[in-house]
Amino acid sequence: MANEHILTLSCPDKPGIVHAVTGIFAREGHNILDLQQFSDPTSEKFFMRVHFGPTPTESTEHLRPAFDSLGQEYSISYEIRPVTQKRRVLIMVSKIGHCLNDLLFRIKTGQLPIEVPLIVSNHPDFAPLAASYGIEFRHLPVTRETKAAQEAQVLELIKEHNIELVVLARYMQVLSPTLCEAMSGRIINIHHSFLPSFKGAKPYHQAYDRGVKIIGATAHFVTADLDEGPIIEQRVARVDHSMDPKALVEEGSNIESQVLAAAVKWYAEGRVFLNGNKTVVF
Repeated sequence: MANEHILTLSCPDKPGIVHAVTGIFAREGHNILDLQQFSDPTSEKFFMRVHFGPTPTESTEHLRPAFDSLGQEYSISYEIRPVTQKRRVLIMVSKIGHCLNDLLFRIKTGQLPIEVPLIVSNHPDFAPLAASYGIEFRHLPVTRETKAAQEAQVLELIKEHNIELVVLARYMQVLSPTLCEAMSGRIINIHHSFLPSFKGAKPYHQAYDRGVKIIGATAHFVTADLDEGPIIEQRVARVDHSMDPKALVEEGSNIESQVLAAAVKWYAEGRVFLNGNKTVVF
């Protein structure tokens, strides 16, 4: 992957975008290794992800004048990023740790292309786990009265550590509109049910009481509207009458870990695009 890069872009849809983009790579002699695109007839927006390279050096500055010009012509928002450059991620957690543990293991084993300089929690429980991975842990307790001050600390840490993405790995606090707006499109949450069903506390007990045959989990972007953000990934598992709430929780925990890890991985690889209230995932 040396000197390979990912181009991601979105813009209003119109003819000629693909030709213009691929023409830049052709003129510069860069090979396109993989290209995915989507034109949404509803939002009338165009989305593209291009994996290209190798380039003669790590730098892609020689491409910027052409893409800046293209951006003005087509109203394109774009990013070019080296494949080897990892996203800097802040993980937030409360007292349920299976998603945190799963993410840290995947990072350690090279399955997740992210870098986690910091873990923040409103409880001290997972400080030893963070220490075992050599990651700084900040215990920032929060109450109704201290919420604004606590979130201000979180924003300071985000700035201090150059955080690009916040992952809520079962962080059981509702984020304020201020924090949601400051990190709009850059906070991913794992919801412990298959949205939009069984919202609120003890979703697996609700599912048990209703005798459901499928349970699931949802990874979505966080917005000021609780659990209403654009969905990135959902998965389900079949259950039956023999499973009590404890068994449902155990099965659900496995799904939550898988769904959150997939969403974070896809985001880190530049595969997730916001499209109004929805997402495009390549």
